[in-house]
Amino acid sequence: MNGTVTVLDKGAVRIHSYMSPADTFHTTTQLIETPARIIAIDAQLLPAYADEAVAYAKGLGKPLDRLIVTHAHPDHYNGAARFGVPVQALAEVRDQIIARGDSRLPTGQVIPVTDFVPTVELTPGTEVIDGVPFVFEAVSGGEAADELLVKLPEQGVLVAQDLVYNDVHLYLGNNDISGWQQAVAALAAESGYDTILAGHGLPTGPEVYEDVRRYLADARELLGDDGEAYKKAIVDRYPSHVGPFIIDIANRSLFPADR
Repeated sequence: MNGTVTVLDKGAVRIHSYMSPADTFHTTTQLIETPARIIAIDAQLLPAYADEAVAYAKGLGKPLDRLIVTHAHPDHYNGAARFGVPVQALAEVRDQIIARGDSRLPTGQVIPVTDFVPTVELTPGTEVIDGVPFVFEAVSGGEAADELLVKLPEQGVLVAQDLVYNDVHLYLGNNDISGWQQAVAALAAESGYDTILAGHGLPTGPEVYEDVRRYLADARELLGDDGEAYKKAIVDRYPSHVGPFIIDIANRSLFPADR
């Protein structure tokens, strides 16, 4: 396996957090193991890494029940077809994925939109699965236009995905630092969640919120009108963070005149 898996025992639930290698900026697929099934959250950029997550899930001896896609960025849905289960997403996220169309990998391979478009609309609210309450909340603004937040209140687990990065450079291509700051402030005000699952990086705790807020404040300070200058400045400030090339991807949206 090229990726890594972190296992967290939470009583009736066990969390298996698959993290891709640094070449795809430590993107995560969360495998939530309930007493009778596996709920997968997010599907990786490269199908090969999705295959690793699926193979691991099948090794747990319980059926893979569904895949939930939290937002409309290809590193979280390209591998959806590999899971072979119904794909759920917020209506807004589904529409954004359809609008983006086919996905082109760095290798040049094209994944048709029909391979990953969600088939089941997910409605915010609470669903009890095998006796475990899952709370689904919609968040607008921030790292993406719309994102899904998943909470397991009885286990103290908050699946933040791309509202939180852990020691990985932030993708700012949505150009909404203020919205992201507001979203993180709301998360930080939550109580009862000691385990935070990030969309990029290892599972962590509530201390990650301050890390993300500091990075966003620094990004606001350093962003000017030169993408390369910004990249150098933010990498110099966070030299140990993984995935500086994610800044290049974001800069295509932030500084289109530089392309």
